[in-house]
Amino acid sequence: MADPSSYRPRPGEIPDSPGVYRFRDEHRRVIYVGKAKSLRQRLANYFQDLAHLHPRTRTMVTTAASVEWTVVSTEVEALQLEYSWIKEYDPRFNVKYRDDKSYPYLAVTMNEEFPRVQVMRGHKKKGVRYFGPYGHAWAIRDTVDLLLRVFPVRTCSAGVFKNAARTGRPCLLGYIGKCSAPCVGRITPEDHWDLADEFCDFMAGRSGTYLRRLERQMAEAAEDMEYERAARLRDDIGALKKAMEKSAVVLADATDADLIAVAEDELEAAVQIFHVRGGRVRGQRGWVTDKVEEITTGALVEHALQQLYGEESGDAVPKEVLVPALPDPVEPVQQWLTGRRGSGVSLRIPQRGDKKALMETVQRNAQQALVLHKTKRASDLTTRSRALEEIAEALDLDSAPLRIECYDISHLQGDDVVASMVVFEDGLARKSEYRRFQIKGFEGQDDVRSMHEVITRRFRRYLAEKEKTGEWADGEELTDGGRHPGGEAVVAGPSAPDDGEALTHGPALKDDDGRPKRFAYPPQLVVVDGGQPQVAAAQRALDELGIDDIAVCGLAKRLEEVWLPREDDPVVLPRTSEGLYLLQRVRDEAHRFAITYQRAKRAKRFRAGPLDDVPGLGETRKQALIKHFGSVKRLRAATIDQICEVPGIGRKTAETVAAALAGATPAGPAVNTATGEIMDDEDGAPETTTDAPGEPVSAGTPDERRGQER
Repeated sequence: MADPSSYRPRPGEIPDSPGVYRFRDEHRRVIYVGKAKSLRQRLANYFQDLAHLHPRTRTMVTTAASVEWTVVSTEVEALQLEYSWIKEYDPRFNVKYRDDKSYPYLAVTMNEEFPRVQVMRGHKKKGVRYFGPYGHAWAIRDTVDLLLRVFPVRTCSAGVFKNAARTGRPCLLGYIGKCSAPCVGRITPEDHWDLADEFCDFMAGRSGTYLRRLERQMAEAAEDMEYERAARLRDDIGALKKAMEKSAVVLADATDADLIAVAEDELEAAVQIFHVRGGRVRGQRGWVTDKVEEITTGALVEHALQQLYGEESGDAVPKEVLVPALPDPVEPVQQWLTGRRGSGVSLRIPQRGDKKALMETVQRNAQQALVLHKTKRASDLTTRSRALEEIAEALDLDSAPLRIECYDISHLQGDDVVASMVVFEDGLARKSEYRRFQIKGFEGQDDVRSMHEVITRRFRRYLAEKEKTGEWADGEELTDGGRHPGGEAVVAGPSAPDDGEALTHGPALKDDDGRPKRFAYPPQLVVVDGGQPQVAAAQRALDELGIDDIAVCGLAKRLEEVWLPREDDPVVLPRTSEGLYLLQRVRDEAHRFAITYQRAKRAKRFRAGPLDDVPGLGETRKQALIKHFGSVKRLRAATIDQICEVPGIGRKTAETVAAALAGATPAGPAVNTATGEIMDDEDGAPETTTDAPGEPVSAGTPDERRGQER
């Protein structure tokens, strides 16, 4: 940390004139750029007692190792140079614009012989007319599709255009009347250029004159009894009006203006801009700004103006810019905007009427953008750290629980009982570590006993991994199914070990970063979905395994109470607590993951048929049998020789199928619920069949499927 007095310029060295200054760190990187009407007065503010400086300013001057400046003639030049240097150096202590994505524009290449209408992003090119920006590219395409009926301007790429000119055949748009087909000479270059110019005039807001002209032509065609032409003009007018309806009139005097609103708190600010052309909102954009320096609303507006118009010129800078607060001083900024446009620009705060009402709308959008950004940042490092610290304090843990595992039991009236395990590391879900279990130790509904079984199985694997890594010097060898090093426990299949967790073999026990894999990595906190009974069962399972360094708690849904083992009263966290919010997220994620698996198992069981139990019979041959015989009932009545006639079915397989179906209980007869009549196969009775090819047998997201048991 540098002492500002070590690089403070000597008295009299700093000129008393406008200019731009740069602070550099010890590596000569520019960390801050600023401008001033008087460099001497401005820089003197940075070299006062550190206790009197704003915390962010104090951090900047103690990070810097030198300061330099450039003198300019006017404040307008200082504004321009400041913008250029911020773009060039991207200083860490200047205002940062995030989410400043490349917004799409509707562009008309008036610099080409045959102008083209297209969607463009990025830097603007000379000779191209731009309209927007738009929030989404599809909004541009919808508008263009409507307007091409009236203004059939070229939209194809250079390659398509040259190919059509070479073959003498236009593209599809040329055949359906949405392109004037200049590629094959249906229109002269001059007429096509005029058509593109009319398109630009309409997009620029000069639509009333063109509509009135079309309506006059429609009336004249009707008087001359040219009804087909009149109908075509009528449809053109309808298409134009529909395109105009996509952007409602907000300012009745056909104003061209940009409205800028700012919503801010101590650390961040959201900037929203509405682009109004011809009295209609033609585009919208916005940023979220880190207030990494002490800055006023007027200064934020100034930075937004630099961001908006720093590379614009001409009509891209509107005649009027409405803002919530004026920069101080405002005259240089206004002169700079006037220079960018080439004519006068009004920079002011709306006081009344439609413009003030529209500014309030923009302000609401800025507030919503800031709230949305704050919501998205709920998982940022600061918030997560605070949540983990609150949990550690409430549960009296030695340290913050960096890995939390949560378990939930799911079933339907005691059938298809399953459990889920979700993992949160550093407060974030780690879906690749999710696991799911089938409860196999008993039949029926018993959430407490199920929880005990799942915790036992999971941590038995943890102990086995500890043994294999050599962490035990005198550990007793465990026999829990012979897990292979690097394996991961997922849901049991028919060939799974006795503890219900299938094996996936891997080459090593540790990842590349050296961290133990899967169940070898223990949590600092186990959360169970439930109250005292479930918590007691989980703690009893850990005690039986001799594990005493993992904390356990439960979160009960009814009152969101946190229960601890061997405690008669719950821990009640404040409703606004970040720690409680994190526990709720973990619990809800475990519930969602468990119920998704339970529903998938139930659906698969309902779709199961008698052929599913035939050993060695795959899906392809099952479908071949059903297709050949038409139903399981006919297959059951077939002889072994008849089954052998099916392609791919040998005699041994046919004997196995016949034996399996002979031992299976046939399905009951189908009944027509309308008449009460019992139907056989010939009457269209439904038969139980195997799953259709390609039918999904499991649900959930890709992350869930990666974690499901195999």
